[in-house]
Amino acid sequence: MKTKMLTSLATAAALSLAGALPGTAQAADAPGVAFVYLGNPGDAGWTYAHDLGSKEAEAKLGNKIKVTRVENVPESADSERVFRELASKGNKIIIGSSFGYQDFELKVAKDFPDTVFLHATGYKKGANFGTYDVRMYQGAYLAGVVAGSVTKTNTLGFVASVPIPEVVRNINAYTLGARSVNPKVHTKVIWINSWFDPGKEKQAAETLIGQGADVLLQNTDSTATLATAEEKHVHAFGWDSDMKKFGPDAHLGSVVAHWGVYYSAAIQQVLDGKWKNDPVWWGVPHKAIDLEDLNAKAVPANVQKDVDAKRAQLAGGKWDVFTGPIKDQSGAVKVSAGKTLGDAELQRLNWYVEGVDGALPK
Repeated sequence: MKTKMLTSLATAAALSLAGALPGTAQAADAPGVAFVYLGNPGDAGWTYAHDLGSKEAEAKLGNKIKVTRVENVPESADSERVFRELASKGNKIIIGSSFGYQDFELKVAKDFPDTVFLHATGYKKGANFGTYDVRMYQGAYLAGVVAGSVTKTNTLGFVASVPIPEVVRNINAYTLGARSVNPKVHTKVIWINSWFDPGKEKQAAETLIGQGADVLLQNTDSTATLATAEEKHVHAFGWDSDMKKFGPDAHLGSVVAHWGVYYSAAIQQVLDGKWKNDPVWWGVPHKAIDLEDLNAKAVPANVQKDVDAKRAQLAGGKWDVFTGPIKDQSGAVKVSAGKTLGDAELQRLNWYVEGVDGALPK
């Protein structure tokens, strides 16, 4: 889930509704599809990934839709104004791409029953309001397989944003993946209590490296962790999108979210009158998330094969990351052999797996 708060407010400039991509032929009466972004696509992270997804859907659907994008909209009451304005302009589908929009978007949805509202990472439901997400933890597990194989110190680092189940899942998944190939691995975690703060991310990465971590992963939205790993000559991963160019030598691979897979399908369902408001949580089987652009110079061929094998297991749908036996930090079995945590359990995960150092913030 995203609980991001930016200090910027949705200014008049931010509310200028960006139109379709140049060169895209669109019928004047095409149904409107509006995307609301917390940040701007230049962050190379969360908003950038959603923007790529929106453009993928736009390219695929062509003149069937007319796309609007609004950037830098804070998770505050001001977002309600943005959603209401977009609905008043007649958009058929309105998409809020950050968790903190949930209540504001749902409030507006109740006033515009003929408009479909889609919300990223939320958990509430309405007649014309549905939620969606991608299983980032599956990508984090695959990154862990690589990290556990290449670490020389057996110490991994994780730059964490805010202590909610989404982030805890990713820390645990990263550790489970690493320990599946190297049981000696431990993961150190530093929380910065922000989704986007490059300065704090850099400081956290430097501290983790100082504590002996030689492979880093982050659940934050800038490129600071990878860039710091590049400076300090250790390894790290990209998150949300392929971040290789920000640290080509440090980069082991990137956990990439493909939001366009969902956007294309959901928009088409609405156009066909087949959309349902059931929650959507797609992963490797849907090609909505993956570990990509592995660094062949740093990741041996046998490790790449291990990643391929785990990816195939995930794609088959018969095994998932949180399939037991899994122990917590105390050594107690939390998931018994043969059992897999269900979505409801994953969405309220509040404990660390064996191998994660330190206590979970309260």
